Amino acid sequence: METLSPLRNAVVRILSPLVRVLLRNGVSHGTFADIAKEVFVQVAMKEFAIQNRKQTVSRISVLTGLTRKAVKELMEQPADGSQELAETYNRAARVIAGWRRDRQFQNDRGLPADLPFKGDRGSFSALVRKYSGDIPPRAVFDELERTRAVSKLADGRVQLLVSAYLPTMDKRMKMHILGTDAGHLIDTIGHNLEADNNRAFFQRKVAYDNLPYEALEPFRKWGAAHSQKLLERLDSELAKQDRDDNPAIKGTGRYTAGVGIYYFEEKTDNES
Repeated sequence: METLSPLRNAVVRILSPLVRVLLRNGVSHGTFADIAKEVFVQVAMKEFAIQNRKQTVSRISVLTGLTRKAVKELMEQPADGSQELAETYNRAARVIAGWRRDRQFQNDRGLPADLPFKGDRGSFSALVRKYSGDIPPRAVFDELERTRAVSKLADGRVQLLVSAYLPTMDKRMKMHILGTDAGHLIDTIGHNLEADNNRAFFQRKVAYDNLPYEALEPFRKWGAAHSQKLLERLDSELAKQDRDDNPAIKGTGRYTAGVGIYYFEEKTDNES
């Protein structure tokens, strides 16, 4: 296949930082290979069935190159519980985003207010009810306090300390973000490989390869500040169409959409 060589090179480029993460966390090639087999089976089962025909073990075996026995065993494995992490992340992120943009929870300057814990309106409990469904406010507070996103003041009010939910102290949650965010980026690029220009998703970056070390930190801070402002504007616009925030929104289907921004740096060569 004429695409194999560039695809192989792309896979090597994708895997290099991933393998670095795996080795840092004691994950061997054998364990990675087992995970890869499981994912091959899951994707083949969900996305490569013949239209109007039930996906079979034999077809998955042909698609993946795994034995029918291996496919059957992998299909019978229990769920890994990752949905719980996703729910925790999404709920915490929604609460902070709502706190920052909803005027009901802002002060006179339009900033996130320090909220009393209880109350029907303008309280932390009301915020959680509005943006996190039926999860008890205490459970949400405990998660946000654990990740240093909020603190409780001497008078009992809850203060927001961050501009976004960043679970810096929780390695399991950071691993979840690794999988989700990297997966979304690869999904976007994969879509664009097949789509024409009219249907391609937005995918851009800016990079220069001859920067002095001293330029990195100032740009990192400047870029983070301006990116956060853009993300807050995007969040406000997208929230208007989200049916969890606005139950009156009509339309068909249920989709996830968003825009991700990330900073990167690497040493271009061995010069000092």
